[in-house]
Amino acid sequence: MSTGALHFHFPSKDLLAREVEAVATVSVQRLVVREGAGGGGLQLLVDVSGDLVAALAVDPVLRAGFELGGDPSRKSAEGPGRWWGEWVYALLREAQGAGELARGVSPEAAAVAVVASVAGLGRLASRHRVRSSSHLVEQFWALLLPGLAAPSRRRPVLPGPRSAGTGRTPG
Repeated sequence: MSTGALHFHFPSKDLLAREVEAVATVSVQRLVVREGAGGGGLQLLVDVSGDLVAALAVDPVLRAGFELGGDPSRKSAEGPGRWWGEWVYALLREAQGAGELARGVSPEAAAVAVVASVAGLGRLASRHRVRSSSHLVEQFWALLLPGLAAPSRRRPVLPGPRSAGTGRTPG
């Protein structure tokens, strides 16, 4: 697309950035919609995080949406990163209510760790051309799950490739 075409469709850089963020947010929302998944909130979080890292590794619009949302020069606090963070927090609150989280685990603190790590793993997989982002996500969850999951509950299965439409959203 030419610069002229961009200016025709988007009269300002801010409008272009907002559109990129909107498209990226929809991409994240599609990843988390998984009707009828079993295994609870932690399993859903493990599965979706693996899919998101894989998508960030290959989708330049999704990566750009996350980058724009973290740009301190922009006034907008919207975008896929914010949406993802709110979704993760809501899911972890649900998991806490269902007894899936270990005693003393704060859903807010866990959400910060998951959101930051998934964004970082996506960047790592993209920038370093990692062949298998699922291996990175598996290592992350192998480290985090023992302290996050309640010992009396069945621990979630570590991530593998999945397709959207096989789980649920929190709520």
